[in-house]
Amino acid sequence: METASIDLLNRKLKNAPQSVIERVLGYVDSLLETTSDTKPYCLTNEQQKILDCQLNSDKAIYTEAETLYTDLKRKYEL
Repeated sequence: METASIDLLNRKLKNAPQSVIERVLGYVDSLLETTSDTKPYCLTNEQQKILDCQLNSDKAIYTEAETLYTDLKRKYEL
């Protein structure tokens, strides 16, 4: 980061309350932790194969979530 950017952050946060500093640090940590390769779950090989097969499937065969929800409500009289 350029010195000017760091200086600007220092000036803005110089008199900030501790709660603001903690929020800023949390935000920075979340930016640094997020990568596209990190998954918050673990799949078996079989589950991964199933998902991989769905990548190029025809979207027309799927049911919209709202339609499914409405149908279930109607079916079970909720």
